[in-house]
Amino acid sequence: MNKIFKIYSLIIFGIFLLLSTAAATEEKIKIGLLVPITGDNKKLGQQIVKSVQMALKDIDTDKIEIHLKDTNSNPDTATKSALELKEIGVKIVIGPVFYNCLAPLEKIQDITFLSFTNQTIELPNNVISTGVNATSQLNAIKKFIEDNEIKKTILLTPNLNYKNEIKKAVKQSKIKISKQYIYETEPTKLTAQIEKITNYKIRKQNLEDEIRRVENSDLLDKEKLLKKLEKKYTIGSVRFDSVIISDFDESLKSVITSFLYTDVSPKNKYIIAFNQWFDQSLLNEKNIQPIYYPSINKKNLDNFSSKFEKEFNQTPNYLSLLSYDLVGLVYYLSVKNEFINNDRLFKNKNSFKGKIGIFDIENYKINHRLNFYKIENGNFKKIF
Repeated sequence: MNKIFKIYSLIIFGIFLLLSTAAATEEKIKIGLLVPITGDNKKLGQQIVKSVQMALKDIDTDKIEIHLKDTNSNPDTATKSALELKEIGVKIVIGPVFYNCLAPLEKIQDITFLSFTNQTIELPNNVISTGVNATSQLNAIKKFIEDNEIKKTILLTPNLNYKNEIKKAVKQSKIKISKQYIYETEPTKLTAQIEKITNYKIRKQNLEDEIRRVENSDLLDKEKLLKKLEKKYTIGSVRFDSVIISDFDESLKSVITSFLYTDVSPKNKYIIAFNQWFDQSLLNEKNIQPIYYPSINKKNLDNFSSKFEKEFNQTPNYLSLLSYDLVGLVYYLSVKNEFINNDRLFKNKNSFKGKIGIFDIENYKINHRLNFYKIENGNFKKIF
């Protein structure tokens, strides 16, 4: 009797193992999508949803389930929606979009949130920043500086709320900066600061002194020398070979223009900016070119944009491309991890090649390996 019972137990146990294996094989990857589908930013959210649809179509698997929830760009709504995702067993969530929605998510355990933010300071432990952060950008800038054997680099950061992000990124990237400056964005104050950084008044005085010296001299070629000096604005060098400006849009243009005013030309010194994406307005500003900066892969962006426009008759935003990649990233890591321990997918060191570029993942952090571009003569040119 005992022998029969043992055989019967083994058969039951064997059936249980088969059923468990089959269930594991058929297990889906549940991905939450936490974006604004109502409210002021609903168009942004709708584009992200469309990008996720494109990603699912391209991956072409029945292993992924997307569960869409609204944030309304509101922390309370985002938290409520996140709790609803937890109730249905979601472990990985793409979103939220905005930094102000992140803090309340810390109390929601057993979920990893892949936020679109590029801020990395004061994030909850369960939130991973997936945006193009300052460390990723300075890593690319560091490579450019080393490749070109640039000796002295200064860093200029506006007195805005992200200055601490820049400070942290300088430390993490280990980029060599000879001096850092925090500047005011108000035009008059900015110009005065750039004058000081470039020793403009001293260099201007040097020119005036040299003109007077030549005028009072008995040099045979005095007139020729004076004509040559009259074409100059200053005499003397500045104490840097390149300047990194962590600014954007019109403010960036103002800073570079201030350097031009103080007789420091982008044609003589490297002017390096943070990621400008591919701002078409910079192409028209030929007097402040060349400008160098890190960014995502332009060819991939153009291909994605073309495909998105064909599919939805809309021009995508940059977060659309990021959301497309994040679906692929979660799927790639899940497959590599054999669809188990989804809460630890971002712990181990991994790399994933997406449309944006290469994602480097380790210890619940994501950095991007960026390309490097040059704006010159009205064109974008890839450096690496």
